[in-house]
Amino acid sequence: MSKTIKLTKDPIWSLLRKVTIPASVGSLFQTFYNLVDTWFAGRISAEAISAIAKSFPIYFTIIAVGVGLGAATNALIGNSIGEKKERVASMYVAQSLIFALTVSIFVTLFGLNASNYLLGIMGSDADGIALTREYLDIIFYGTFIVLIQISLNGTLNAQGDTKSYRNVLIFSFFLNIFLNPLFIWGYGFIPGFGIAGLAIATVISQSIGTIYLAYKVNNCKIREYLKAKCFIPKFEYLKPLTEQAVPVMFSMLFIGVGIFNILYFIGQFGDLATAGYGAALRVEQVFLLPVIGLNTAVLSIGGQNFGAKAYDRIRELYTKALLFGSSFMAIAGIIIFFGAEFFVSLFTDNQEAVNSGAIYLKVAALIGPIYPVFFITTAVFQAVKKPLYSLYLSILRLTAFPFLSLWYVINIRGGDYEDIFYTIMATNWLMGVVVLIFIGYFLNNVFKQNKPLFSY
Repeated sequence: MSKTIKLTKDPIWSLLRKVTIPASVGSLFQTFYNLVDTWFAGRISAEAISAIAKSFPIYFTIIAVGVGLGAATNALIGNSIGEKKERVASMYVAQSLIFALTVSIFVTLFGLNASNYLLGIMGSDADGIALTREYLDIIFYGTFIVLIQISLNGTLNAQGDTKSYRNVLIFSFFLNIFLNPLFIWGYGFIPGFGIAGLAIATVISQSIGTIYLAYKVNNCKIREYLKAKCFIPKFEYLKPLTEQAVPVMFSMLFIGVGIFNILYFIGQFGDLATAGYGAALRVEQVFLLPVIGLNTAVLSIGGQNFGAKAYDRIRELYTKALLFGSSFMAIAGIIIFFGAEFFVSLFTDNQEAVNSGAIYLKVAALIGPIYPVFFITTAVFQAVKKPLYSLYLSILRLTAFPFLSLWYVINIRGGDYEDIFYTIMATNWLMGVVVLIFIGYFLNNVFKQNKPLFSY
């Protein structure tokens, strides 16, 4: 990949296509993977779907830490390559893996000890907590596999290789279709594990994917500088990794907090409302895939260009990625709005749950065009090594602003179920406009320039 793609030289539109499409296809199969899990959970019971939905904000701890680790690895290796410091880049490859193993211990301990309390806050009774824990405990025991995989993928992304992880996700999707029923209901000498079977299948798939990515990293260009001594912990590399990763981790954790916040208010309307919302989230994720791919592309391309001090290319990258992302989400919104009931009914035949999920999807269709602003801006913050701004944005957009708004609408104004989502729509659009105004001033300050943002 690094032989054919030049992130600091090739035209931006061409790079967006070459990097975004594989990342989006990979994310598509990751979402298909989650959809398959939701579908099989629905075959177990509606309560199983609710359990999976309520597990997500807690499971999101692993995702948040992983995204922070991957973003830090991507940015620092990309910056080093842009500065033509391949030996430094190879050190970050090794130190990132050490960082992944260390952090995985703390994440596992958190998940195993905090789940009961957090599930209780979301309204789960004793039976619901026990059911969700059957799934979550196995997932948390496999945390180290996930984080190693994400670290390896960050190394490849920094070099423009988004195809390898795409291949992992495609393979995992098809493997999951086979493993889920095998471990849920059992066959032959393999017993049925129920909802825990979903987690067992996930850990097995992730293990195989990690081995493949390790092979790809072992064959990449900067591998020639990767020696055994690189894996000795070195503070001068772990420190910038930590400084780059931690703000992103916490900004992602606030996404989980934001979902937790929404589920807190949705939980007041019953488990079937939660089940419908959980199914609707899976549908929304499918349509967000190109935007997620853009996030990866902007971070990878922006990281190397920042290292090479090609600041005008970063401005061009931002505006063109935003144009594509918002246009796509506007078109996708039409499909989501008119197909809401059909999409949710693919996961459950409970009409109350279907109606609850459809309400969210119709409002989500109206929020869609502003989402790329947050994804792309966050990627730019990380690419120019200013990850704290991602954290500030997440705190405002996902926790403080929406929580206060929802508390007022639901508890003070006595709002209905659908008012939760109209409030979310209003807060997202308001924050999106503020971010678009801010980013121009931000880039001028970082680049020490005085140029308009939207000049391409």
